[in-house]
Amino acid sequence: MPASWAEIFPHLMRAKLIATRGVKDKLVTMEDPFSIIRDFESKGIMGPITLDMLPTKSIGRTVAPIAESEPENIEFRNNLPDWRKEDFPMEALDVSVDLSIHYDITGNSTTEGKMVDINAAFTNRLERLRKLIIKNSNLPRRPMEIARLQAERGRFQARESIAVAIGLVNDPRHTKNGHLMFGLEDSTGEMNCLLMNRTGDDRIIEHSNVIESGLMPDDVVGVSGSFSANGDLFYIDDLHFPMEDRHEKSYSDTGVSVAFLSDIHVGSKTFLEAQWMKMAKWFNTDPLARTIKYLVLSGDCVDGVGIYPGQDKELAIKDLYGQYSRFAELLELLPEWVECIMLPGNHDAVRPAEPQPTLEPDIQQDFNATTFVGNPCDFSLHGVRLLSYHGKSIDDFVAGLRTVTYSDPVEAMRQMLRRRHLAPQWGGKTPLSPEPEDGLVIREVPDIFVTGHVHGHECVDFRGTTLICSSTWQDQTSYQRMLGFQPKPCMLTVVNLGTHKTTAIPFA
Repeated sequence: MPASWAEIFPHLMRAKLIATRGVKDKLVTMEDPFSIIRDFESKGIMGPITLDMLPTKSIGRTVAPIAESEPENIEFRNNLPDWRKEDFPMEALDVSVDLSIHYDITGNSTTEGKMVDINAAFTNRLERLRKLIIKNSNLPRRPMEIARLQAERGRFQARESIAVAIGLVNDPRHTKNGHLMFGLEDSTGEMNCLLMNRTGDDRIIEHSNVIESGLMPDDVVGVSGSFSANGDLFYIDDLHFPMEDRHEKSYSDTGVSVAFLSDIHVGSKTFLEAQWMKMAKWFNTDPLARTIKYLVLSGDCVDGVGIYPGQDKELAIKDLYGQYSRFAELLELLPEWVECIMLPGNHDAVRPAEPQPTLEPDIQQDFNATTFVGNPCDFSLHGVRLLSYHGKSIDDFVAGLRTVTYSDPVEAMRQMLRRRHLAPQWGGKTPLSPEPEDGLVIREVPDIFVTGHVHGHECVDFRGTTLICSSTWQDQTSYQRMLGFQPKPCMLTVVNLGTHKTTAIPFA
């Protein structure tokens, strides 16, 4: 009687062989697939198996031929990027996992979604970011409550008498003259603020940059300045954000590496399976891959079901649990020393409101060597602090700030770090869960900050933090084609925790 796939699969893993879907269906029809695996082992064959490598005769049931994924044996584009052994000094084969989670909403969500919860979330946000602004900004004096400022505004109508306030931004907008106006609110009151677009010798570059970009609704900022003669308007001399000027990066004593990817979208017809197989072969054969201890998967690992109208027409696997089971099989192709860290995104089987808890146990049971966390997750690997966030709020930053585009998503990440908040806008494109402790405040500036969602790819430094926009494993979708958006798929970003050297491996 033919063996089941569950019996065959472990033998393939031990032999470091990779079966495409067509080969999988062929092996389960054979009377003795194990002898074929042993034959490959004796000949030193490793990596992907194609249909033409299998015997043409088999005993047992037959199935209709299934087309092979293409391209299967394409060469690495531009060979591979150069890397130096001293930048990636340690193999990960015998290194123990060192993972510490600082924040994860999983099991800690207590909100009931009532107005009292919303008020508590915004109060918590304001209090925490207020402390960061006081700590990290050079305020000319200690901030006052807005109600008190307004009551004493006669004291603050001269340039030599500066007032300081910290609050939430309401209704930011540009005037016809190019100035920036917004309301500033705290628990005591609200005042109207004006940041003028100065020119010539009066121009302040930092102010011009803020005016060019704009502000997000519900940002927390500090302002210093004075009131107009009638007290109706607060003229801003300086604007203050929560982020410090420079972050001092932590370096690990252990020189293993961490790799990043996102938005794999298993189950979609546009999932690039052949390129995944190519990456799996690289993981099992390349010297650089032997330094990789961790693989961070920043959400949307499957395409999901019912995420958008007409999605079923674009699905190769229409069962949600089937999508996760297939992804678990694909992760099994990676070497045994690689530990995966997996968080959800907006296509995954969790609540859409952020912060999102991790995937349910019924899904997790199919996976080995995988740590499941929520979105976002603040954690450390061997003493290096990482912040992984799927990145749904990038949609809001693109809509709300003039300088953020889908072609340059890391600008949204810079803006998040400046604000020390991942998704400030309430009621935008990103649904938010009003927790008593705002789970989207960036508690500590990370050494590595990674997002996905937009199917781009970039790796840059910003004030001492490595910013990574993880690459997708999905080809251009019909919706992206309609928008004229071209993704950057199949790029594996690798960062060494001991040296913070980076490289990106192309598999397309």
